[in-house]
Amino acid sequence: MTGTAKRKDYPLSMRLPEGDLAIIDRAADLRGRSRTDFVREAAVRAAEEVLMESALLRMTPEGFEAFVQAVSAPATPVPEMVASLRRKAPWEKGAAKR
Repeated sequence: MTGTAKRKDYPLSMRLPEGDLAIIDRAADLRGRSRTDFVREAAVRAAEEVLMESALLRMTPEGFEAFVQAVSAPATPVPEMVASLRRKAPWEKGAAKR
């Protein structure tokens, strides 16, 4: 007999206005997900963002100095970005001159 880890699920109940539920259902349908999967994924993603925003970053004094020097140094142009910014936008290419 193989040992398998038991999955523990915990219920979460919410009361939502009809309009919120309609938006959630529409978005879930567009993603091909159930309402529960969609809401769970969105809630976990939002929670991860909050935790990442409040994460503490520790550096040695030497590491911090290297970081400050790197962000303070003049920017180096990226040729592909420069070329992209010099191209006309698709909606500008066929514009008639007035």
